[in-house]
Amino acid sequence: MTQSVVVQVGQCGNQIGCCFWDLALREHAAVNQKGIYDDAISSFFRNVDTRVVGDGGSISKGRISSLKARAVLIDMEEGVVNEILQGPLRDVFDSKQLITDISGSGNNWAVGHKVFGSLYREQILEKLRKSAEHCDCLQCFFVIHSMGGGTGSGLGTFLLKVLEDEFPEVYRFVTAVYPSSEDDVITSPYNSMLAMKELNEHADCVLPIDNQSLFDIISKIDLVVNSGKLGTTVKPKSLVTSNMGAVTKRHKKPFDAMNNIVANLLLSLTSSARFEGSLNMDLNEISMNLVPFPQLHYLVSSLTPLYTLADVNIPPRRLDQMFSDAFSKDHQLMQADPRHSLYLACALIVRGDVQISDLRRNIERLKPALQFVSWNQEGWKTSLCSVPPVGHSHSLLALANNTCVKPTFMELRERFMRLYKKKAHLHHYLQVDGMEESAFAEAVSSLSALIQEYNELDATKSMPVPDVPRLSVAM
Repeated sequence: MTQSVVVQVGQCGNQIGCCFWDLALREHAAVNQKGIYDDAISSFFRNVDTRVVGDGGSISKGRISSLKARAVLIDMEEGVVNEILQGPLRDVFDSKQLITDISGSGNNWAVGHKVFGSLYREQILEKLRKSAEHCDCLQCFFVIHSMGGGTGSGLGTFLLKVLEDEFPEVYRFVTAVYPSSEDDVITSPYNSMLAMKELNEHADCVLPIDNQSLFDIISKIDLVVNSGKLGTTVKPKSLVTSNMGAVTKRHKKPFDAMNNIVANLLLSLTSSARFEGSLNMDLNEISMNLVPFPQLHYLVSSLTPLYTLADVNIPPRRLDQMFSDAFSKDHQLMQADPRHSLYLACALIVRGDVQISDLRRNIERLKPALQFVSWNQEGWKTSLCSVPPVGHSHSLLALANNTCVKPTFMELRERFMRLYKKKAHLHHYLQVDGMEESAFAEAVSSLSALIQEYNELDATKSMPVPDVPRLSVAM
């Protein structure tokens, strides 16, 4: 079995990370009721004998003693990490795996990337190495951060370069939360643009998440819950509707619920690496099959059902409907409609009591309505994991390498140019040591080149698909 390390950076990254570890523990507790430390748990957790001082307390077999997350927590202000350390998950994190400061990055990519990057590089590297040493077979680093803030965008993308230099053979999967157009951080277009260049150059796969899409999804769930229809009652202590978290109390927007959706995405993404199934898909297979060109590594994700962990007593969707939902724009975790754009490749990660025949039937049913590039008409990668999410009979995560990400990147460039043309707030960045104005021009050039690559692919949409003779295989 392989292991993965989660690196959560900044306020957003640590809040999503906190939800992920909570849900991961619930999921493994539901499956592993005997309390035995097995391969599935070892993928994200170490088993530690807390009576042993130092690093000698790791237990590879037997009963679970004390689980420690394979995680590194980084934030340049202490608030969120302190909340985690005082909350119910405090024993899951090793205090040696935390890096915090008190001043924060002031919503400035340059401060996070240039100042804190150089200041904390050795500490970050030491903690990453320590996490790697605790793994038998480290396969992937999951980096979680926002694009709009200073620490998430700046230090989060600085970290990617460190990972590439020090662990070149280990995959770098990034979950990046993009700000909405109504974001309250005025400098978020600068931060996002500068971070995009780093993602283009140093990530293996990026799962872009749109704050507005998450908010719309939660609003729809609330609408169903409040409709009063039979079977839509909210379960006690529901994660989707709970306002127990300090974050929810401080903000009007339901960030806890939004973060849970992203956490469920990561659980589904890694389900095949953690549990048995008739069609397993390793994380390296996602990168290998879904990323045909190095820079086109942005995967649009959709989840169904959206209220996992049985938060709402809604009757399960029919299996075929679940597949249809995964391709509807209402279930995408960013503002995009892949059905009307061009697919380079698509992965379907199915969990629960689903047969291979169900999977094939639905692909054949949906294929005529989806347009794939001419050279990859059979660009499907599939996975069947036998363990469903807690409280559900089945679920589906779709990952699409699709040109529908282009409008999001074009809008980001537009918002950036509105500020940059006026040189508004630019002095805050240029007064940071090591930050040159040329970095902005290079970032725009990098994103424009990416958009152009998608344009060139879109231009092939109307081209006829050559009818290539194929071998018939008897089933």
